[in-house]
Amino acid sequence: MTMLAILFRAMTKSGMGRPACLVKPVCLSKIPGRYLAHQESLPKLPVPPLKQTCDRYLAALEPIVTPEELQHTHRLVEEFQLPGGLGDRLQSSLERRAKKLENWLSDWWLQTAYLDYRMPVVVHSSPGVVLPRLKFSDWQGQIRYAAKLIAGVLDFKTMIDNETLPVEYLGGNPLCMNQYYQVLSSCRIPGIKKDSVVNHALSNRPPTHITVVHNFQFFVLDVYNRDGTPLTVDQLYIQLEKICTSSLETKNEPIGILTSNHRDCWGKAYANLIKDRTNNESVKAIQKSIFTVCLDAPMPKVSDEMYHTRAAVQMLHGGGSRWNSGNRWFDKTLQFIIGEDGTCGMIYEHAPAEGPPIVALIDHVVEYTKKSEMICTPTVPLPMPRKLHFNITPEIKRDIEEAKQNINIMVNDLDVRVIVFTNFGKNVPKSYKMSPDAFIQVALQLAYYRLYKRCSATYESASLRMFRLGRTDTIRSASIAAANFVRAMDDPVQQNPEKVRLLDKAVKAHRAYTDMAIRGQAIDRHLLGLRLQAVEDMSALPKIFTDKSYAIANHYNLSTSQVPAKTDCVMCFGPVVPDGYGVCYNPMEKHINFAVSAFNSCADTNATQLAHGLHDALVDMRSLLDQTLKSKL
Repeated sequence: MTMLAILFRAMTKSGMGRPACLVKPVCLSKIPGRYLAHQESLPKLPVPPLKQTCDRYLAALEPIVTPEELQHTHRLVEEFQLPGGLGDRLQSSLERRAKKLENWLSDWWLQTAYLDYRMPVVVHSSPGVVLPRLKFSDWQGQIRYAAKLIAGVLDFKTMIDNETLPVEYLGGNPLCMNQYYQVLSSCRIPGIKKDSVVNHALSNRPPTHITVVHNFQFFVLDVYNRDGTPLTVDQLYIQLEKICTSSLETKNEPIGILTSNHRDCWGKAYANLIKDRTNNESVKAIQKSIFTVCLDAPMPKVSDEMYHTRAAVQMLHGGGSRWNSGNRWFDKTLQFIIGEDGTCGMIYEHAPAEGPPIVALIDHVVEYTKKSEMICTPTVPLPMPRKLHFNITPEIKRDIEEAKQNINIMVNDLDVRVIVFTNFGKNVPKSYKMSPDAFIQVALQLAYYRLYKRCSATYESASLRMFRLGRTDTIRSASIAAANFVRAMDDPVQQNPEKVRLLDKAVKAHRAYTDMAIRGQAIDRHLLGLRLQAVEDMSALPKIFTDKSYAIANHYNLSTSQVPAKTDCVMCFGPVVPDGYGVCYNPMEKHINFAVSAFNSCADTNATQLAHGLHDALVDMRSLLDQTLKSKL
């Protein structure tokens, strides 16, 4: 994988941010223009000052490059900033772009971070979410829950359609709500060199159906009655029962597995697939659907300790061609997964949205499924859901076999470990007046340093939703302050009060960088903008972007994200570099859910080892605080 691809891949992970409490408004009648009025009131994403970004870039390099590399980069950065020089000209071009566009970054970001990225969306881009385990006695229990879940998503959709979705706030500032309007009825479309995204919710005739896939077979399920009301849970159950009964009769080719392939391979196979009229109509029906529901066969049984880990891989890739990987359409933005064994969750295609809007939707749906049901037997007979047919030519069959082989390689290579850290939750850092997210990020730095005796470039997603069409920037957790603490923590010469002082400084430095990032003043998107502006202006690529330090800074051995939810769930995703880790966490009040991933093909990484190291780092940091600060009382 090229360094450029690694850089953009590293930037695609789920955004952080505190999800607002999504309470359904009393009034559900449409509020015309509310969405547009809110969006127009948001400020535009700023372009930070050039000198500020350059100074902060050099500070970010200090813990992760050698003194010689840093000295060389200092010279390049000084040259880049010269008055009237290349950096100055690119900064002016970027500022002009910012004045013209609603958001100077958003189009570039969608293209470079997602649609130009050619690795499979499976593992390499799309995050999964593991929901609390359910107990189904049989497949009827599975579809009863699926019916409730569908009704819950449609209930959330009503708020989106009516523009009654409560505006979210962060630190008293209203957030951009645009991502909520992109996730339903949308789909990624493969291309041979570049993909696209289509949002059918914006069409003149928005879709009224979902797709349901069971036993590798796809069905169109209309979820609205003729009068425009959504189907009841009972009605949905009857329709899902028809689908399951019908799809048990035959075993079809797993056409959906094609979507798991390398994007160029899938793009070529897609062009061939839709030449056939029947295939084209079936594919369009999937792409236009509001969302997809995957009714999965049970996965192999594991111990209770390993259940969450097995559930995570089921959400991320479906377990391979022998299990449920063919029971997906990975290009679909939202896919809800309900296993016959009670394993539930979802996977989402990352291009339209970050994690917090997805988790807010999940929180709403999970609460909805807990409601007691109003039993009302439908009086109007419902039509049979329409099965989607595919004509499988020998060439398509070969593409399917290739995709099967490739997904199985990916499945065998992905190393995942989910842990529920039960010693404490966000309550303990808060009791010491420390940010829980910063505390966890410093613990990650300590765990990594103990394993590798060095600091490494670390990516944590920061939400830019304070700005119109804002997506994410990078919180660089491997700060100078964090490096000073992790080097001191296990040093017997250092006294505990000094270690506590360094820990407090590291936590505060992380909090300060986070605040800077969410206000549009971080370095990574600005540097990316300057580099892309050079390409657009056909200028020479500045030397700072071909420098070894820049490659090191963007080789994220730790790609991390906090995605907090009210639901006791955890998000998971793959690493962004071959020798790296993906770490996602949901801090609850008295425990923390962690998902750690790595690649088996790298001998130097081990997801279980880092997960255990993270556990020990958190315990040791709490012990340090307890012993040192309580002894003073």
